[in-house]
Amino acid sequence: MFSKLILHRHLYASLSVVVSLMLMASCSQAENAERPKVLQALETQGLHVVQEFDISGDLRAFAGVAGYQPVAVYVTSDGSAIVGTRLDASGEPVDAEMLQNLVATPMSDKTWAQLEAATWVLDGNADAPRIVYTFSDANCPYCNRFWQAARPWVDAGKVQLRHVFVGVIKADSSAKAAAILQAPDPSAALLENERKFAQGGITPAKSIPAEVQKALDDNQVLMGATGFRGTPGIVVRESDGQVNKFNGMPRQEQLVEVLGEL
Repeated sequence: MFSKLILHRHLYASLSVVVSLMLMASCSQAENAERPKVLQALETQGLHVVQEFDISGDLRAFAGVAGYQPVAVYVTSDGSAIVGTRLDASGEPVDAEMLQNLVATPMSDKTWAQLEAATWVLDGNADAPRIVYTFSDANCPYCNRFWQAARPWVDAGKVQLRHVFVGVIKADSSAKAAAILQAPDPSAALLENERKFAQGGITPAKSIPAEVQKALDDNQVLMGATGFRGTPGIVVRESDGQVNKFNGMPRQEQLVEVLGEL
């Protein structure tokens, strides 16, 4: 089962590379058109410029990303920059759709492709229509609470949870994750850990093979790259293709937002 998951990761890796190359190409196009120097100054402050786009008037407009938030940068004729939202005469945002197409959608596509390519363990029916990724630690009490809260949706066949395991909370977190990933049936081992959580969960693996440790390390890097510093870190994709992220155990009133209608 673990070898299949590793293969699954490699099959989708190319998609992530393609999306990254598209963003790099777009940025290069902006650079080739006498790239304003102020953009470099903004990039040293954490902004990533994706692509220039056309607007009327004397401004040059650039779509960018600050952290995980799409932003627009408008460069004036004297080389100064304005970062923010451009409004029309009625006070409505003008470039929101452009930012969605140039930044938000590629970001969502890239994030989802990376998650699909990661090493994860299925919880639920593989044909369930709503996919929910969750960065999980086998020792995380809030991960266990989320697992319990999701049972009605999972048992009804409406949601499949895909647990992207990391080992960050306790010394034996990685060994417990390894016990799950190396099990003949990782999904069953996951259920064993969650059902016996109050009693200590699954027995940790005596050793962690190098390929399993690498998978856990890769998952932890991905967790940070996706914007999470702890578990659970939950990611869903809506019908419009955009991803939503939830830090920690969702509040009761958020469960429908995360898991959909029951």
